[in-house]
Amino acid sequence: MKNLNELQSLGGRVVLITGGAGYLGQTFARTACTLGASVVLVDIDHRVEDVAAGLSGEFHKPVQGIVADLSRFDDVRKLPSETVRLFGRLDVLVNNAAFAGPPELKGWSVPLEEQGTEAWQASMDVNLIAPFVLTQSAAPHLAAHGSGSVVNISSLYGMVGPDFRIYEGTTMANEAAYNAAKGGVIQLTRYFATAYAPKIRVNCLSPGGILRGQPAPFRTRYEQRTPLGRMATEEDFIGPIAFLISDASQYCTGMNLAVDGGWTAW
Repeated sequence: MKNLNELQSLGGRVVLITGGAGYLGQTFARTACTLGASVVLVDIDHRVEDVAAGLSGEFHKPVQGIVADLSRFDDVRKLPSETVRLFGRLDVLVNNAAFAGPPELKGWSVPLEEQGTEAWQASMDVNLIAPFVLTQSAAPHLAAHGSGSVVNISSLYGMVGPDFRIYEGTTMANEAAYNAAKGGVIQLTRYFATAYAPKIRVNCLSPGGILRGQPAPFRTRYEQRTPLGRMATEEDFIGPIAFLISDASQYCTGMNLAVDGGWTAW
């Protein structure tokens, strides 16, 4: 029987993470490096190359940054083969990238009656269709070495509807398109889990609200609404992602792990 350190080790494995320049993407990448993996980070933000270089220097491990637009599906399909070209294999895929919408996008970050189809399409492209395309393209590589694992990142708003009372008096918004896409991610996880079993495990992680300078009224209401009494920090996701990307979760597939301080337990 393997011990915990052996189960969590990613030595010799390669992890591909989308949204690699973001807060969660960097947390996931740092965790994968800590566990011994080589990592490929993908993001539309060119800073992903600097993030990769920094992690490579810190951990003395190969970390590659790739700039890519996940709404360009022909480019998305090339990412797994590019990863294999760089590192010889692909073992873990983390579909983390999320479309949060620029303020200037028509029909985004506005009241429900003003939300439009352009914003819906942009959200679906990155939040739901890209994970489908990328996982589909990665599947042959993930199945090749007996350690294939996919982790999709959803949201508590893929599980429950928003409590609009916590947004009152702020400029913050909650978009139907984001909620619908993240709900789709959870169901896509279940679909892939059964379709790709037993060679590839597919699980989902659904974060709750993460503390990032939100207005004080929102934070207070959110914390009062959360059983653990606070918003999340990036540190709260180190253990869960380590569990899901490693053999510590080797008998888990089709699972959605809510890391939300108990928000969805009410």
